[in-house]
Amino acid sequence: MGRPWSALSRHGRAVVVTGASGGVGRATALAFAARGDRVALLARGREGLAAAADEVQRAGGEALVVPVDMSDAKAVDDAAQKVADTFGGIDVWVNNAFAGVFAPFTDVTPDEFRRVTEVTYLGCVFGTRAALRHMLPRDRGTVVQVGSALAYRGIPLQSAYCGAKHAIQGFNESLRCELLHAGSGVRTTMVQLPAVNTPQFDWVLSRMPGRARPVAPVYQPEVAARAIVHAAAHGRRREYWVGGSTVATLLANAVAPGLLDRYLARNAFSAQQDDETGSGVGNLWSPADGPHGRDFGAHGRFDEESLAGSSQEWLSRNRGRAGAALLVGAGVLTARAVRRRG
Repeated sequence: MGRPWSALSRHGRAVVVTGASGGVGRATALAFAARGDRVALLARGREGLAAAADEVQRAGGEALVVPVDMSDAKAVDDAAQKVADTFGGIDVWVNNAFAGVFAPFTDVTPDEFRRVTEVTYLGCVFGTRAALRHMLPRDRGTVVQVGSALAYRGIPLQSAYCGAKHAIQGFNESLRCELLHAGSGVRTTMVQLPAVNTPQFDWVLSRMPGRARPVAPVYQPEVAARAIVHAAAHGRRREYWVGGSTVATLLANAVAPGLLDRYLARNAFSAQQDDETGSGVGNLWSPADGPHGRDFGAHGRFDEESLAGSSQEWLSRNRGRAGAALLVGAGVLTARAVRRRG
């Protein structure tokens, strides 16, 4: 069994974050850096990677930039080896990279659908395989799969992305069972996210008449980052749900999926578009921030409406304390009732 997280933290963990040039990946890299970790930043966009590395170093971490396309298995293996050679191993691997197309399924070409699947799903598979090559011999480490409520509940206009997230869910469950069967000290867990205020809505390929946007309520990427960092430290737990909207969606889908189908058919088309027209720059085939692009950062254009915290996310990270508080409260109420009866 590997060293506990607390012991690793004194030496600075070796952390890999894919899709680290912007959005949730960028915020997650900074969250690890703030804990003094060494963070390898994997993505395609060199402008975003350079800016992320600067932020990681200013936050107190050590940055390693590794440009890579996650759909290329050999390149991902080489990236993992570079991280292990530089940091002396890999303690945490976060699979966050993804691609998407906002359009009805019939308007998505076979090549586009394949590309989304290769980056989002196979990128996760290739990243996990590369991480395990370095974690299994040491019998320690945690792989965090960044998922979504859409891993359980598909919505219109994102068929390729939803399919890939569903695939990651099944893949991760299978792998988790295999690791448990082997008695391995390596852990895998999944974090299911709500709608997040990231730049993806400005760079995703879109064929909708309106400008792409997340379905409200929208959370800031730091909310997701806190959950991912916590999941990395508590990999024994199989899954984390972040945001009240995620919980509501998954419960509704479990209880009444047919009704949810009809609700989404009526409402999800307009909920994913702004009134203004315009499409994203499109990063499906090449990074949005290069070669002469700009750094998009962690946040999208929805700061004014985005939530900086989530009570549900706090409860998810603090189930023990919350449960203890409920027990204490129940005990106090029981004692008072007994005294009254007496």
